[in-house]
Amino acid sequence: MLTQDHARNVALLDKTLRLDSNFDILPRTLAFGGRSARMYTIDGMNEDNVVNKIVETLFKLEDTVLNELKSTREFADKTVPYGEVDLVDNEKDFAVWVLSGCVGLLVEGFAEGVVIDVRSYPARPVMEPENDRVLRGPREGFVETLVVNTALVRRHLRDPALTMEAVRVGRSSRSDVVLCYMQGKADAKLVEKLRAKLNDIGINTLTMGVESLTECLTRKQWWNPFPRARYTERPDTAAACVAEGQIILMMDNSPAAMILPTGIFDFLQDTNDYSFLPITGIYLRWLRLLITVLMTVLTPLWMMAVKYNDRLPDFLSFLALEETPTIPVFAQLVVIEIVLAALRMASLNTPAALIGSFGIVGALLLGEVAVISELLIPETVLMMGFVALGNFAQPSHELGYALTFVRMITLVLVWLFSFWGFVAGMVIMLLLISVNKTVSGTSYWYPLIPFNGRALGRLFFRVPIKHNNS
Repeated sequence: MLTQDHARNVALLDKTLRLDSNFDILPRTLAFGGRSARMYTIDGMNEDNVVNKIVETLFKLEDTVLNELKSTREFADKTVPYGEVDLVDNEKDFAVWVLSGCVGLLVEGFAEGVVIDVRSYPARPVMEPENDRVLRGPREGFVETLVVNTALVRRHLRDPALTMEAVRVGRSSRSDVVLCYMQGKADAKLVEKLRAKLNDIGINTLTMGVESLTECLTRKQWWNPFPRARYTERPDTAAACVAEGQIILMMDNSPAAMILPTGIFDFLQDTNDYSFLPITGIYLRWLRLLITVLMTVLTPLWMMAVKYNDRLPDFLSFLALEETPTIPVFAQLVVIEIVLAALRMASLNTPAALIGSFGIVGALLLGEVAVISELLIPETVLMMGFVALGNFAQPSHELGYALTFVRMITLVLVWLFSFWGFVAGMVIMLLLISVNKTVSGTSYWYPLIPFNGRALGRLFFRVPIKHNNS
């Protein structure tokens, strides 16, 4: 705890901040109004002009002014020319604020430290996110600075009911997390549950972003690939979800906001649905649903059709292969699945200037050459090409990977057990969805189970905005 012994406070903070080992923590001894003071800043994380203005103001203080001040609060209110000022009475909290980028000030005669929030983090400019583009709408996206993200949301919702609660998570990282919701619309029980879970997180660091936070908030099911949260990098999408009664979690150092609670049907929606007329939005949603279903079952069904080509009805006879391929169809499909995953991983590490060349290499060398050399048949390449397009049409990467796992499991089961293998694969998918729980603990099938016709209809049909904005 800090006391009125100024020399002891300075020695305690110097030790806590380990000044002898950190070159970027800048201590400065000041003297104003007949008293000694100690200021702590982090190099590169403060507004230098504001800090200089504060120091200049302090140097102008006279002895009589300081002697009239009875408390640290009075000192902060009457002498510090800045809006965001707080008081801290222990060295640990003081050190956390300083390491977060605030200016810490210890003044002789006062038993509390003054924390001045003049943070100015290095940050990239606000721009449209790469993975969440729209044809119309704002060209802005979240960045890695939390206060910028909260400001972007408030710009869309100028309502006093909009609530931003800050929590620190992680013993070492002390990561700032904001619980954002609309008072009166969000589920109060869920808000309280999330608040309690955030305060009870006892891990050391949360440096890997919102996915680490999701794993701390949800039930441990490492074997279940279906996502328990939906993410967005768009402030307008986050604001729309908050206005509808959902809850947003934003984390410092992460440009993605977590939307809670999330069920399987929530992934039918996309920001582009609201960039066009309602009838076009409905078309896009149903097309997205159809593509999602086809990318999951198309290759297992086709492999089953090839396996039983003598039993195909006449209108499906075109699916039968004229010649037996050199490599079994199952092996070809598995190989291409692995190649597509490898191409996706490689594209993440390819410089932007080489993306075009990378696409040519992937399309020509791995596709056309493989067909010409008879390693692959054209039908297999066509089927997997559609699957690859379906992956890109799905806005959620997490759901895309979950459906990929289900598809590969079903392929193996069809290869082993034919028709009953396909049935088993679909049952496994339904079970994985059924046992998955949202953060709120409700069914992942909501609003189908439990049934809510109005909510389900709004997920499948994009209604005019005036009917869904009360």
